[in-house]
Amino acid sequence: MCGIVGYAGPRDTVEVLLEGLGRLEYRGYDSAGVAVVGAEGVSSRKRGGKLGVLRSSLEDAPLPESGIGIGHTRWATHGGPTDENAHPHLGDGGRLALIHNGIVENFAELRAELAEAGETFTSDTDTEAAALLLGRLHREHGDLRSAMLALVGRLEGQFTLLAVHLDEPDVVVGACHNSPLLVGFAEGEQFLASDVSAFVRYTRTARALGNDEIAIITPTSVEVIGFDGEPIPGETFEVTWDAAAAEKGGWSSFMAKEVSEDPEAVANTLRGRIVDGLPSLGELGSLDDETLRGIDRVQIVACGTAAYSAMVGEYAIETWARIPVEVDLAHEYRYRDPIVDERTLVISISQSGETMDTKMAVQHAIEHSARTLSICNTQGSTIARASEAVLYTHAGPEVAVASTKAFLAQVVGLLLTGLHIARVRGTMTDDAIREVTEALEALPDQLRTLLSEQDEIRELAQWMSDTRSVLFLGRHVGYPVALEGALKLKELSYIHAEGFAAGELKHGPIALIEPGQVVFVVVPSPRHQQGLHAKVVSNIQEIRARGARVIAVAEAGDAAVLPYANQVLRIPLTLPLLEPVLSVVPLHVFALELATAKGLDVDQPRNLAKSVTVE
Repeated sequence: MCGIVGYAGPRDTVEVLLEGLGRLEYRGYDSAGVAVVGAEGVSSRKRGGKLGVLRSSLEDAPLPESGIGIGHTRWATHGGPTDENAHPHLGDGGRLALIHNGIVENFAELRAELAEAGETFTSDTDTEAAALLLGRLHREHGDLRSAMLALVGRLEGQFTLLAVHLDEPDVVVGACHNSPLLVGFAEGEQFLASDVSAFVRYTRTARALGNDEIAIITPTSVEVIGFDGEPIPGETFEVTWDAAAAEKGGWSSFMAKEVSEDPEAVANTLRGRIVDGLPSLGELGSLDDETLRGIDRVQIVACGTAAYSAMVGEYAIETWARIPVEVDLAHEYRYRDPIVDERTLVISISQSGETMDTKMAVQHAIEHSARTLSICNTQGSTIARASEAVLYTHAGPEVAVASTKAFLAQVVGLLLTGLHIARVRGTMTDDAIREVTEALEALPDQLRTLLSEQDEIRELAQWMSDTRSVLFLGRHVGYPVALEGALKLKELSYIHAEGFAAGELKHGPIALIEPGQVVFVVVPSPRHQQGLHAKVVSNIQEIRARGARVIAVAEAGDAAVLPYANQVLRIPLTLPLLEPVLSVVPLHVFALELATAKGLDVDQPRNLAKSVTVE
């Protein structure tokens, strides 16, 4: 959740740090701070609140010039979002500064030990214990490299740490354990950050540190070692997007911009992966045809929006590949003691590739000999590197906390995976597969058309700006779309919103229906083989009879809903299993427009973070 930036080089260090932190604001935070090493010593400034509060303070009283520094945005865990609890924290009598992402689980034990040794605490954080301990270890070992090696052996939990010390005015040392850290390489300057977006303006050449690795950077060098002190070779990668891609570009919000990028996100996920009408997933590597034919179950692990995309994938993979599929919320997966073996394919889904719950689920799968595939948007991320194979969605940076284009790209990635497994296992003919891939390749243009026709949604959101409760109903692949619609609305508008399987209506939720209650209904295609359309139309009749206001999301040409829905939002015709890619768009736009009408910050909803990096 927290954002971390380190810099060594000739530029205005404070400005580099502030710009990097600004590009990490999407992760969610409630305080910020920086520290630099200069001729006058270690100078630090930190403030509760948004980055603008810190920037104003630095403009009023600038820090000394420096070529080395660290910066941090904090999402409060231990202690409230105050100046005192913000990072950096100091050690060694103010000669050392440290920032931290994650949780030190044994901080109480360390805090007691340090207090007994005479150290004084000025905050409520677990991080200050790490800073004070690192300061003592530096006095003992004489250099940051050795002190950090000693420190990581004392900490329990998950963490990324960055530290600077007055005695080494050209060095930044970073360490990571179950938490992301990347190095950015440039001529005469080097960067450390929790996300490449923090330094992509200056360089697109990066290396992701593996678990239990330490990086030591100076303006002209980078050294990476393991927690055992041994050098670790590694490969760099090139970031495929530039800084402009992570800017608003004239849009009112990042979320509005990212919704507009839905067609490109889907097109990029498909690009190069359909050849002669058949799926071509060369990046699966060791998950070759023989391996996939030997799989007897698929388990998909994800959280939040990614979990709803997984539910769509479950329908598609079972229908096409005829193999059992289970979807687990990643944070529950290992605790339910799932049946996992070498014939299990575990697919993890994470936009950032750093979601802690999902990362631990993948680790559990690996420990039980499962084959692992990640569907991810972020190059070099921890989950992608841990998994046996990775299918990058290439959706480009998603800055708004509420995922939109990521959902569409994840669904498309799962659809491609399902078709690939079906082809390998021989459960679909090539002609049947080509029918689906043709529909997939039509989606970007259909999305462009759909996005050009959203004025009705905007008017609806304006009219409903004082609404306090909205329900969402769906069946089959429309059910996860209903859940996603409800999630986006509660995330952004802070009102009660709940999604239900429409078949459950008479089993309880119908008790919520009263005159004026707004209900969105995701209507299955009349062409759906199981005949679900008529059943959902009956649901609409039942709730209309009790005074609800029904807004139906239905395919073009569906006349059966007209007599019963108060309003019908149309989506283009596609295959029933592909409909979520289209039907979710009006719900995303509605949540965006309703929150905007209420005057809320749609990019940074309260209490939320883009990347959940602690359990």
